[in-house]
Amino acid sequence: MTQPLISATGRRKRAIARVRFRLGDGAITVNGKPAADYFPSDTQMMHLVEPLKLTETDQAYDIDVSVHGGGPTGQSGAVRLGIARALIALDPELREQLKRAGFLTRDDRKKESKKYGLKKARKAPQYSKR
Repeated sequence: MTQPLISATGRRKRAIARVRFRLGDGAITVNGKPAADYFPSDTQMMHLVEPLKLTETDQAYDIDVSVHGGGPTGQSGAVRLGIARALIALDPELREQLKRAGFLTRDDRKKESKKYGLKKARKAPQYSKR
């Protein structure tokens, strides 16, 4: 396997994605599988390749991704952020274009933690007057 040109990390919710770019023809593999097999939802696949389509680099690089944690939506968001960060590292002139589209902003929303005395983060046990 050839040495990667650049690597970057993306995070969303509990998901963490490590993205590695190599010169190639646009193949994306996620955890050893083609991205279309790993993310069967069209929405998640579209979400994943948006930075590449915007910068017109979708056929220039092979991308290897290792992602763990979270669910499919969080993982696709983490991969998208990792791809956008790697594109900036390769070509800093793409920063303004990606920033304007919102691909460089890390979505820091996470699941709210459960509080003691409650059933979930905010759901309280049923109140009984008598």
